[in-house]
Amino acid sequence: MIIQAGEFWLADIPFTDRTASKIRPVLVLWLDGRDAVVVVVASVGPRTVTDVALADWRSAGLRVSSTVRLSRLDCLEQSMLIHRLGVLSPVDALQIKTIWDLHVKPQF
Repeated sequence: MIIQAGEFWLADIPFTDRTASKIRPVLVLWLDGRDAVVVVVASVGPRTVTDVALADWRSAGLRVSSTVRLSRLDCLEQSMLIHRLGVLSPVDALQIKTIWDLHVKPQF
């Protein structure tokens, strides 16, 4: 299984209290050794300035209109990525990079 930045995957994400996990879509931002740094993809609209509504969610392999939550970063072992869904479109990639540069990078 080859994983690349800019791909959408289904991932088995553990709850923070480690009592269970949930299969949900994620966007791979970058790879670091055996880990993948990902952001959560939600099926609800944007709620904060760090949420990006995807224009091309269908071509990305997502079932419903989706939002990338840039404030919800996770570092997962690549083995936790279960199934590749699709690839981020250039239009959505530009929007995500713009919002990242404006609102996510460290503020110190």
